[in-house]
Amino acid sequence: MKTIVFTDLDGTFLNHNDYSFVEASEALEQILNKEIPLVFTTSKTKIEVEQLQEKVEIKEPFIVENGAALFIPKNYKDFDFSFLAEFEQYYILQLGVSYSQVLNFYNRYKKEFKMLGFSDMSIEKVMELTGLSKENAKASKQRNFTEPFVLENNSCLENLEKLAVKHHLKITKGGRFYHLIGEQQDKGKAVKKCISLFENMYNEKINSIGLGDGQNDVPMLNSVDIPIAIQNNEGKYVSISKSKLQKSSFKGAKGWNEMLMKNV
Repeated sequence: MKTIVFTDLDGTFLNHNDYSFVEASEALEQILNKEIPLVFTTSKTKIEVEQLQEKVEIKEPFIVENGAALFIPKNYKDFDFSFLAEFEQYYILQLGVSYSQVLNFYNRYKKEFKMLGFSDMSIEKVMELTGLSKENAKASKQRNFTEPFVLENNSCLENLEKLAVKHHLKITKGGRFYHLIGEQQDKGKAVKKCISLFENMYNEKINSIGLGDGQNDVPMLNSVDIPIAIQNNEGKYVSISKSKLQKSSFKGAKGWNEMLMKNV
């Protein structure tokens, strides 16, 4: 049975504070040696994932902006994905709405709800809130589908969520930001689509592993065979409906390494 690993990045494969994956090296090497697809499933942008894939030295499918789209490199394992739409050097399966649709809502209500989104943040402000380098902060602002934002007053969140629904949008919570996203997307839906595509291509059942630390990872963890909660920056774990949830003993890359050494 083929195995695929779906992993969140910030706070999971990458440490929350320094974005390092050095402590994940042992499990990463094992995954690469076994030729197990490592599918980054993240709130990050396409450009951010491409930069990270280059550092990790992989070229695999990936899911961006909280399940907004699945990108599959052309000529990937000689599979025929030509039935999907094309986007640059990829085939793409899009679940999210356009960035312009998201920004229409954001710009309409940002003053009323005192929202500050990435589209209004300077590079320096993104760097301050995330700890990213200037290059990575620039990449994080090059969005295609969703808007990360902070709220001055979290007590207005419920009203904002109700309003978003009326505009066919919704709000999810990541490690640092809220994210305004399309109503038909989440990490779980994108993961399910990816699993289905690969089961068709391999013509066999896929053994899926998912790792995450944030609330926006819950749909992904509910959609895989082996869900793994990585201890988050506050020392807590997300909870899911599946009783077989595994929990790491450590945070970030060290926890990621610990749990995948047990499961692959």
